[in-house]
Amino acid sequence: MKRIKVVIMGAAGRDFHNFNVYFRDNEKYDVVAFTATQIPDIAGRKYPAVLAGSLYPEGIPIYPEEDLVRLIHEHHVEQVVFAYSDIAYADIMHKASMVNAAGADFRLMGPTTTMIKSKAPVVAICAVRTGVGKSQTTRYVSQALIDAGLKVVAIRHPMPYGDLAKQAVQRFATYDDLDLHECTIEEREEYEPHIDRGIIVYAGVDYGKILEAAEKEADVILWDGGNNDFPFYVPDLMITLADPHRAGHEVSYHPGETNVRMADIVIISKVDTAKPEDVETVRKNVAAVNPKAVIIDAASPVGVDNPGMIRGKRVLVVEDGPTLTHGGMGYGAGTVAAHKYGAASLVDPRPFAVGSIVDTLNRFHHLEPLLPAMGYSRKQIQELEKTIDNSDAEVVVIGTPIDLRRVLKIDKPAVRVGYELEQTAGPDLKEIVLKKFACKAR
Repeated sequence: MKRIKVVIMGAAGRDFHNFNVYFRDNEKYDVVAFTATQIPDIAGRKYPAVLAGSLYPEGIPIYPEEDLVRLIHEHHVEQVVFAYSDIAYADIMHKASMVNAAGADFRLMGPTTTMIKSKAPVVAICAVRTGVGKSQTTRYVSQALIDAGLKVVAIRHPMPYGDLAKQAVQRFATYDDLDLHECTIEEREEYEPHIDRGIIVYAGVDYGKILEAAEKEADVILWDGGNNDFPFYVPDLMITLADPHRAGHEVSYHPGETNVRMADIVIISKVDTAKPEDVETVRKNVAAVNPKAVIIDAASPVGVDNPGMIRGKRVLVVEDGPTLTHGGMGYGAGTVAAHKYGAASLVDPRPFAVGSIVDTLNRFHHLEPLLPAMGYSRKQIQELEKTIDNSDAEVVVIGTPIDLRRVLKIDKPAVRVGYELEQTAGPDLKEIVLKKFACKAR
């Protein structure tokens, strides 16, 4: 039988998952390549044979997305599967048009072909965009379940930026595990808050095997979604966060609108810092596409461990990287805190940047004077550290979900920003969650 030739467009996440659950042992298809974008240093490698299965004894090559049209022509590709997230509708349709013009079908795979059913109950926390306030929501929900006596195990959307074969199934219970797996800053930002609460975190590449391992330890599995992707597992309760600072994106980004339409609960976050008219725009859009969803308003008040250090000083703000890059935000919690606590000025990092940090700042022109916490490799972490050291800032404001001082040597005085979920309107989130899962305790 002639196999259908396929290219999967990805960013080292959903692309691998879609392959594993649908294409890996499917003799109907021949996946000739992955393409990669968003993440540095993924292209040029291979999806290893040990993960690819018996149909791919040599593994599957990964190319830059720029090579897509060439690959379609050279391999006579019939189908291109789009498998990454946080992308505007106009941008995804430009890609679809490019693929169609090259002669191939353009495919978006949905829950039926990609979600796995868990033996344990699953609460999924997803988003309309990166940087919407998901981290504090996962902390809030997980703590409510823990306080009810339930064993929570978190499974995080993939971030496999190293040796894919070694990263097939990763388990994180301590900071030593983060060092063992040579985690990037982005990974640490997602894993450490769970570890701080005694929650075991699983992640990696093969989410079928990951689920099997997690089910042995969990009363409830918390799917901690990444970017604005929809869950890899069938959720028993799905919570989606929407951001009024990017009003309208809940119905104009893929697959953020999918998450809104699937949600049992939609949380409109950051209402304390957003314009009231933008909050109402989000509310109307959510109600229009998912009238059955429970809508909750929530604030994300920021605080710092030593606010007096900021007042009157020239500060360098270091923000969560993906919020600014994938998420398209011009600022984050660190910038909000710097203004709130009276910084004299924000230091522009561009004159002090080195290496790949220069490229990042040149690429993302929308950023306010701040430094994205880029750290996808040991070299990039060192470049981030050098950029901070070069700056003439009097104080560093750390706006990332983790304390960067655990990863970087910061010689300047520094303060860390914190933020938690604070519900302001709507049905009680904790009550809804506990009603759904409290009876699931062993």
